[in-house]
Amino acid sequence: MTISQSLAAGLVRYGFDGALLFCRIGGVIMLLPGFGEQSVPPMLRAGLVLSLVLVLAPVLAPILPAPPATPILLAASWLHEIAIGLFIGWLARVAAMALPMAGQFISYQIGLSSVVLPDALLGAESTVLSSAFGLAMPTLFLTSNLFVWPLMALAQSYRTLPAEGAMSLHNAAGLMLGAVASSFAIALELAAPYILAGLLWQAALALISRLVPQIQVYFIAMPAQILGGSLLLAAGILSLLMLWQHQMQSQLAYLFGS
Repeated sequence: MTISQSLAAGLVRYGFDGALLFCRIGGVIMLLPGFGEQSVPPMLRAGLVLSLVLVLAPVLAPILPAPPATPILLAASWLHEIAIGLFIGWLARVAAMALPMAGQFISYQIGLSSVVLPDALLGAESTVLSSAFGLAMPTLFLTSNLFVWPLMALAQSYRTLPAEGAMSLHNAAGLMLGAVASSFAIALELAAPYILAGLLWQAALALISRLVPQIQVYFIAMPAQILGGSLLLAAGILSLLMLWQHQMQSQLAYLFGS
């Protein structure tokens, strides 16, 4: 083999390795909380992906497969890597969505829910509080170093989910169902004090309406519910955010720690 042929083979190998890493890492960054938000410029995300490729390429190059012989196999390998990256990023995204979901539950209980305040993240019936928690979620995710868990899982995934191997759909489905159930359970745990207060408030209103039917309960209850709920939220917001961070550490350690 001549020097030019050896150089060409080396360039092909390096290009294939870089593209393979870019597909999986790009899939993770696309959905990872904090980095995958719509407000993050695409150039910044692309730069982060390229930086991670340059960092991981020397370490992971020995365990990456050889370039496929046909374009069909090449495209299949890229799609396989993108699917794994999206799967890892999706798990982290679902776990972090417990905070906006808790804001949704709390809004219903303290009278801040409205169908005329749409949100692209949670749907047309989202609330102001869930939108605020959705904005706070990526900031807390980055400042509390929670993003380290998915990135560590990304680096380790090349050994647990090699590029030339097939991902087990059974295990992936189990992790997806567990992540959704855990996220919903964490959201309910965060909103539990406000749900309890809302139930007690509704029971008290029902009792008042039965004792004094002449009172317009709705016009009296709504301002009091919003005021009392806002005060209760202001008193417990720091504890709620700290509990979310603690639960997120446990959840991410469960999903990505192994």
